[in-house]
Amino acid sequence: AAPEPASLITAAPPCLGRGAPVAEVALWPLWSSSPPRSSWRRRKNPAAHKYSPIKPQPETHHPFPPRLASLRKHTAAMHLYNAWLPPAVADAARGEAAAFTGAVRAAKGAWRPDDPDSAYATLKWISVFDLFIKAKSNVAPEDIHALVELGFGIFHASQNKFVVQIKWGGLLIRLFKKHVERLSLDVQWRPLYETLIQTHFKRNMGPEGWKVRQQHFETITGLVRASRTFFPEGAAAEIWLEFRPLLENPWHNSAFEGVGFVRLFLPANPRNQDHFTTDWIAQCLHIWDSVTNCNFWDIQWAAIIARCIKNSRSIEWEKFLPLLFTRYLNMFEVPISSGNGSYPFPVEVPRNTRFLFSSKTRSPSKAIAKSVVYLLKPKSLALEQFEKLINFLEQFYHPSNGGRWTYSLERFLRYLVFYFERRLQHEQFDTMDEKNEQFCLGKEERAVFIKVVLKLLDRGQYSKDDSLAETVSIATSILSYVEPSLVLPFVATNFQLALETTTATHQLKNAVTSVAFSGRALLLSSLCSTQSGDSSMIDTLYDLIVTSLSNALLGMDANDPPKTVATMQLIGSIFSNLATVGVSDDVPAFLQTSSLSDWLDEFFCRLFSVLQNLESSSAIAEGYQTSIMPGTFLVEDSPHYFCMLEIALGKLSKTLFNQSLKKIAKFVNANILPGATSEVGLLCCACVHSYPEEASVYLVKPILMTIMSSFEGTPTTGYVGREVPNNMSTKATLSPALETALDYYLRVLAISISYAGPVLVSYREELKHVIMSAFQAPSWKVNGAGDHLLRSVLGSLVSFYPLDQYKPFSCQSIANIIEPWGCSKAHQDREVEMLNFPPKWHDPSQDELSFANELLEFHFQSAVEELLTICQTEVQSETGDEKEHLKITLLRIHSALQGVMSCLPELRPSYKDGRSKVVEPSFFIAGSSGSTVGSSEMREKAAELVHIACRYLLKERTDDSILLALVVRVIDALVNYGSLEYDEWSSHVQAWKLESAAIIEPQCNFIVPFHAQGKKRPRWALVDKAHLHNTWRCSQSSYHRYRTDANVSPSSLMVNLVKDLLDLSLHNYETVRSYAGRSLTKMLKRWPSLISDCVLTLTENLRDSKALEHVVLGSCSILASQTVLRHLTTDSASLSSFIMGILGSSHHESIKCQKAITELFVKYNIRFSGISRSFFKNSQSLADRPGFLGLFSQINALGFETNSLHWRYNLMANRVLLLLILASRSEPDIYSQILAETAGHFLRNLKSQLPHSRMLAISALNTLLEGSPHKASVEDSQQSLDHPEECNILSTGTLLNDIIQEEGFMNDTLNSLSHVHIISDSDGSSKASYGASSFQSGSDKAITYFYFDFSASWPCTPSWISLVGGGTFYSSFAKIFKRLIQQCGMPVMSSLQTALEEFLSSKERSRQCVAAEAMAGMLHSDVSGDLESGSDWLMLQLQKVVLAPSVESVPEWASCIRYAVTGKERSGTRAPVLRQKVLDCLCTAVPQSVATSVLAKRYSFLSVALIEISPHKMSPAEEQYHVTILNELLDNMSHSSAQVREAIGVAMCVACSNVRLAGARSPGVLTEQTGNEYWYKRLTDGATELSVSIQNNSQSKQLELASDSSTANGLDNKEEADAKRMETIFHFMIASLKSGRSSVLLDVIIALFYPVLSLQETSNKDLSLLAKSAFELLKWRTLPRPFLETAIMAILSSVNDPNWRTRSALLSYLRTFTYRHTFILSGSEKSQIWQTIEKLLVDNQVEVREHAAGVLASLMRGIDKDLSKDFRNRSYAQAQRILDMRRRTPKSGHSVATIHGAVLALTASVLSVPYDMPSWLPGHVTLLAHFIREPSPVKSTVTKAVAEFKRTHADTWSIQKDAFTEDELEVLRDTSSSSSYFA
Repeated sequence: AAPEPASLITAAPPCLGRGAPVAEVALWPLWSSSPPRSSWRRRKNPAAHKYSPIKPQPETHHPFPPRLASLRKHTAAMHLYNAWLPPAVADAARGEAAAFTGAVRAAKGAWRPDDPDSAYATLKWISVFDLFIKAKSNVAPEDIHALVELGFGIFHASQNKFVVQIKWGGLLIRLFKKHVERLSLDVQWRPLYETLIQTHFKRNMGPEGWKVRQQHFETITGLVRASRTFFPEGAAAEIWLEFRPLLENPWHNSAFEGVGFVRLFLPANPRNQDHFTTDWIAQCLHIWDSVTNCNFWDIQWAAIIARCIKNSRSIEWEKFLPLLFTRYLNMFEVPISSGNGSYPFPVEVPRNTRFLFSSKTRSPSKAIAKSVVYLLKPKSLALEQFEKLINFLEQFYHPSNGGRWTYSLERFLRYLVFYFERRLQHEQFDTMDEKNEQFCLGKEERAVFIKVVLKLLDRGQYSKDDSLAETVSIATSILSYVEPSLVLPFVATNFQLALETTTATHQLKNAVTSVAFSGRALLLSSLCSTQSGDSSMIDTLYDLIVTSLSNALLGMDANDPPKTVATMQLIGSIFSNLATVGVSDDVPAFLQTSSLSDWLDEFFCRLFSVLQNLESSSAIAEGYQTSIMPGTFLVEDSPHYFCMLEIALGKLSKTLFNQSLKKIAKFVNANILPGATSEVGLLCCACVHSYPEEASVYLVKPILMTIMSSFEGTPTTGYVGREVPNNMSTKATLSPALETALDYYLRVLAISISYAGPVLVSYREELKHVIMSAFQAPSWKVNGAGDHLLRSVLGSLVSFYPLDQYKPFSCQSIANIIEPWGCSKAHQDREVEMLNFPPKWHDPSQDELSFANELLEFHFQSAVEELLTICQTEVQSETGDEKEHLKITLLRIHSALQGVMSCLPELRPSYKDGRSKVVEPSFFIAGSSGSTVGSSEMREKAAELVHIACRYLLKERTDDSILLALVVRVIDALVNYGSLEYDEWSSHVQAWKLESAAIIEPQCNFIVPFHAQGKKRPRWALVDKAHLHNTWRCSQSSYHRYRTDANVSPSSLMVNLVKDLLDLSLHNYETVRSYAGRSLTKMLKRWPSLISDCVLTLTENLRDSKALEHVVLGSCSILASQTVLRHLTTDSASLSSFIMGILGSSHHESIKCQKAITELFVKYNIRFSGISRSFFKNSQSLADRPGFLGLFSQINALGFETNSLHWRYNLMANRVLLLLILASRSEPDIYSQILAETAGHFLRNLKSQLPHSRMLAISALNTLLEGSPHKASVEDSQQSLDHPEECNILSTGTLLNDIIQEEGFMNDTLNSLSHVHIISDSDGSSKASYGASSFQSGSDKAITYFYFDFSASWPCTPSWISLVGGGTFYSSFAKIFKRLIQQCGMPVMSSLQTALEEFLSSKERSRQCVAAEAMAGMLHSDVSGDLESGSDWLMLQLQKVVLAPSVESVPEWASCIRYAVTGKERSGTRAPVLRQKVLDCLCTAVPQSVATSVLAKRYSFLSVALIEISPHKMSPAEEQYHVTILNELLDNMSHSSAQVREAIGVAMCVACSNVRLAGARSPGVLTEQTGNEYWYKRLTDGATELSVSIQNNSQSKQLELASDSSTANGLDNKEEADAKRMETIFHFMIASLKSGRSSVLLDVIIALFYPVLSLQETSNKDLSLLAKSAFELLKWRTLPRPFLETAIMAILSSVNDPNWRTRSALLSYLRTFTYRHTFILSGSEKSQIWQTIEKLLVDNQVEVREHAAGVLASLMRGIDKDLSKDFRNRSYAQAQRILDMRRRTPKSGHSVATIHGAVLALTASVLSVPYDMPSWLPGHVTLLAHFIREPSPVKSTVTKAVAEFKRTHADTWSIQKDAFTEDELEVLRDTSSSSSYFA
């Protein structure tokens, strides 16, 4: 039979029928703001953010002023959420401290320091400790201390036990975050560093999967961050000493690692303050400057400096401000003028380093914001600099200027406000000593900061980027509490503006959101600032509240969801602030009863019209209806709708409520709106929650009556109760209209009574009748609604929920109107009030419980018995009713279980020693969701009978998916006790995560000058959180009870049900499978003892050749769950069964099966975390299960190619082999037995036919070969032979040697390795990434992709030379050859030599690649022995390669040479033995006759070889090489071939920078006669003259072409040579800027400024192209102080250049130059630059004039206020003068340039403010417009400028035009030739 549409199983959690009033959607009263990633206002405790360093209070300080400290001691007894739990739970929670002490004691007992494996036994306690942290329990500080010490003990003792370190490390991090103030201890940094190095930075990685490795890395770095604050005195100095050497060579990758470590470890805690001195900071800034244009480097240093700024107040920061702000401005990659926003050649950081030291944000914005905020202090220059920075950046916040940079700018704004708020909070709470007073921000500093930030808010509020718009709203809200007089008028004007100009609809939504977010600040300011007497502002604010509320009604529109949601948020926000509504009339007008009553009438009219027009978001499919209704946008997307109703109705006075209730009742009873079922239900629910008695009369009773009358006379099925079924009605159905109406009313009723509680008792009979009728109706839709109603009734009767959550409470309100909000953290003065108003909980009365028990009796117990009867008798099977009957019976059972949740006691476990079942289980945390109903026996009886029914269904009705899905749900509800609550909690917590700024009052509130310890919220929100907290506690309280006790095991009933679930999870319908699988994994997680049996069953299925596809798929999905994979680590029987199961499953043919098995295997790989020690102990086989060695040999047999396994299985077998041998490293005796054999196996696999096996063999050999005995280094030769490892290495060596000596082995190997290099034909470069991914599918790739290849550490220096890029040189291949030679010595060398002869002479590129890799390995292996002959042969071959004429394989050979000279050790300082010989070979001059390509090749080889030399550790011989090479290069600068010139330029750049850096690090090493700076002179001397002559030549050439004359040939040659020399110089310059080496060559670059500027447009196209490239790169370079002066002189000197193109280029450069250096230029330098540009305004070339105006316009935006003001006034006066003169004497003697210059000066002023309207602007624009009568080019300039002015002011023109007089507007109209719509 075809499967029925199983729509019953939906993704929404099935449990939401209760705490949530809506079964359809998981909603509680909560607030959110739309996009999930916007949850930036996370818990603001200092530890909440992963990266913020945790600040402890110094021991002497008290977090509060002294008078409050004593108060804190007494009241800090309980967290607010715990104090507010239901009374019964709160009492039980008092025992938690003692339980915690017991748990710590037990964990200590489980850990035996002498047996490191006992660490695994302690893991089960970690989830228990987590409970106490999450439950916010009050535990003793000494217990926390003991736990932290135990944690560190276990952590450090468990090296290489990843799982233990991940678990304990995570717990320590959470403890530090939660209790940082209560701890005082010393944490040593070195053990943490050693663990980090051992596991993540060593060459030989263990077998752990990358997922586990990543978790481990995150844990350990998190632990370092959390414990940084506890590092002892002197730690900072030690850490700096440790990592400083890594930063020596900025062009080596170890520098990136070094800075990553410094950022991670460097503590700035009070104990280490003496390390941070002014000199140290200067040193840091100097190092920071040594690498340019590298995002990673900048982020790391910015973070380090920000940390110092925040914590080291003693440093005199003022002198560093210009440098810092220059850096900050240039780190925002925004486009300057028309340039590109991002640097063209950023320095590459190795993937591994980027991954390990990744930053949470992709941009440095966070660190910059932090630095800026903490630099501010009274009378500091920082405020000025900050304002300047914002002036530059603000334009990029404007909606029309979005781009890639928007993300980092949005983060910048977000963190500015975040750190500002945090800083204020610290300053308000830390009792400052005198010393720190001077750093505090006073009122005026706060105002200045906010004024500056308002510019950004103003630009960004209507951004098209949602997250920016939202950040702006949130920032507005936070700042409005600090400086309301500045921020609130801003909100008010923007709201007005948005109302008046509705051009863009999103504007209104954003404006409404802003008002909603600042609602409380608005109300507080307008009411509390009455004393201050600024009445006009108060009126504005009043108007704003009134306008926004009245406009809110217009905003509700079913067709505009975003606006409607924003409007509802606004209404909710304002009502949340009011203490009561409509009680007294001594309140502002808009709150008086009469106006409110009108407003409410209008509000409900609008609301009802929205509800009537709602379209359900998903069409309801016919067929079997789900019991879960789809909602519309009001409930699906956000919780604002329900929240607004609850708050508004809850706050109303009795009279207003009754007025509203009548309207609502009239509406509900008159309309049936199936499209808005949930919405109407929630409306009723809010009424019933506010005043249950009245609402039940108006709403519940009429609906009940309607339903009962509708049911009268309808046919019934008779499936409920004991009635005899009426045969007549079997085929009868309900009419569609009646069905829809019943469904609608039942659901509305179900939602309405969610919080009705006691009221329901009075409708007892009616409800019982309605529920029974619903289950009896012959319509599945109505049955589903009945299920909903039953759940709702039960939940409402038995569970705890707050009754007065939204009601006003009797506290002292602020100014009689505003409700005070509370903070869950603080308990002081006024906060204590909050504690006196705990919520009133619904505590079920006897009547309610007896009603609930009656319902349970009927719908649960008797239904279960009925189920048994149906399954045992087969009466109805003829009529086909049995299925329907079963379905309804199961539905009733399910519905009852979901209704009572965990109020029905759980199944009792069994005890090993057979004790009675009444043993008291261990108590950890308290929690309960309601009063107990029924008993454990009821649940057990049901479990027994459901098991029978399930067996029957699996046998008889296995094709009925709906029945099976229902059974799974019933079993789930029976056995997974507490999981329903957990689901409910997690869905609500998701929504709470998005909590909006509208209901948060920040800690610092300067309006009512009272600051809280944490964020404050309205009481309803706090109650909601307490309710949520109780739900969570309930789900957890029993979950871990039996976990820690070894004597407890699941009872036989549970085991039976688990078996049922296991069968169902292998069912052939996927829905049933996935549902059962989820339920089963929950069960296994709670009872780990059940796992092994499941694993054995499931792996048997994989091996079974007859197993069907669905069985295999089901097995794989359960085996892939984390619970199972984790269990394999500890249980050897499961492990061997699992591995053999997977390897033995190749007979499953179907593609789906193969895919599932491969995915399972990959998942096992990436989560592999080792093997338990016990497995190695029984290394010999026992009777039934193979031991480790047995298993090993079994797999080894599978790994050979001879057996006909599919290649994927062969690969898996080899992979498992590798995992097992790596995991056995910790057991030397076993490891040594199998090492040689395995290494031999993988060595043979190198010549395998299967590409993947070869790749794996390479990984394996790289990991297995230690490669030590034949190393030619001193320390190794002294190793004693008493190490067992030594012998085993030697034996491995002999075994491998035997294999290598076999006939033709090397040849075959090299051959098969050459096949891996796939060379694409198109461009000769390779497309192959490592592992030749071109022939791998996704899952195959995952199998062959391993962590050790991922962290490949070569090359060790950034690659930037494009000449030799893009080769297919695999460093891991070279490493294999190197390791083999080191392991086996000379025999390998000799056999390689013979094999290579053929390959070296081959023409095929792939064979050349392999030859290059083998050579590289040989050259780098440092093997002692017969060195001479070996190295002679190598050098000979190398010489041949250099002279070979072919060029295709240059990249591979360049990589080979680079590999051969790479330095050893971490920072690459130790030279390999043969480096000198290689350099000798390269330095030998080649004969004159060779081809130019060979020469270019040699120079490329030289440059890559020199890149790898560490300048600061150069040997004298290496220095000599540099000198020789430089001489040769300088002589050849005018070489005739372009390719050679480029190679020379690059090589010169590398050589010169090396010489410079070596000189800088150790002055005096390179003395004068080696010609320290001689090359500098040879390079730069005469460059300027050269460029002038080239320019003149090119001009004269053009003249000559016109008159065809022949000149002497010699002159031409001289010109040619000059041009070529210049090209080489440009190549040198481009290389030094591109490679990031320019920081040591700045003087050279400055000396070459003029040629770059002047040669951009010449007749020699190649030269000009190079000049342009150099110019583009030059624009990005910032110049530090000593070079700046020379640079300015050099630049400005070319202002009088006769060639206008040079002057134009000068302007382009000045634009970016002044932007980049604006903070470090002195006033005189700025005015010098300004005058130069002004001079060019009257240039005789029109292009130059226009360019100058554009540059001035952009400079006026931020460079210097005084300069721009002065220029503005001068230009206005000048233009006015000219205009007057022209009017008097039209033919006055002004040149065109003068008039045009004056007009352009005006234009620059006008265009410098694109979006604002300063007071001077109207005059300037009008004056400019007067010049429209002038002839061209003036006329076109005016027209363009005015048009541009109008375009940029179009959005807000309706308001800004008021700044103009009528006459001025008239003049403007005249200029726009066509009629314009702006007028």
